[in-house]
Amino acid sequence: MKDKIRIVLVDDHPVVLEGLSNLIASVDDFVLMGKCQNAMDAMAVIRSQLPDVVLTDIHLPEVNGIDLTHRIKTEFPFIVVLGVSTFQDRSYVSEMIKQGASGYLTKNASPEEIVLAIRKALKGELAIGPISELPGLPFISSESGPVLTRRETEVLRLIADGLTNKEIADKIFVSQSTVDSHRKNLLTKFGVLNTAALVANAAKTGKI
Repeated sequence: MKDKIRIVLVDDHPVVLEGLSNLIASVDDFVLMGKCQNAMDAMAVIRSQLPDVVLTDIHLPEVNGIDLTHRIKTEFPFIVVLGVSTFQDRSYVSEMIKQGASGYLTKNASPEEIVLAIRKALKGELAIGPISELPGLPFISSESGPVLTRRETEVLRLIADGLTNKEIADKIFVSQSTVDSHRKNLLTKFGVLNTAALVANAAKTGKI
């Protein structure tokens, strides 16, 4: 079990869950830790099982997959999240990535594509299927990331440690407004909207 890749599935369609479950069972180093039909059940399973990977549908009852991704990455930034959906819409891809997802696949992806996406995501690579060929999809590099100043790197690492802007300001002997400015610059450079996505992308690009 120790060497297995632990996976949780989230989808409100039993047929899809069954198909993905069979796929997971067919791969020697994959193990299914739970399959859920809504975000609330998913978070309960994730908290108890601490999987390596969560595959989630976008359209879930009550709490959608984008918000679920945000919750997962906020509470467990080390867990890899992949979106799986029937919708080939660039806005879904963009929002999933902004919330910290490591990739996005459509439900017509082949078993080989799904397995490859999981393995790529676990290596810190961005795993997006053929949908990435659509024009206008925002490109996010998973290799080196944006160029940061020494101070931005320092602030980024303190943000990742969970410090508030005031705590960071006190620690590095600058004003809180200066830290606010650095944080905004970091969000802009990484092309994200919140701290959870910032830390997730920074981790994927080796900045922290």
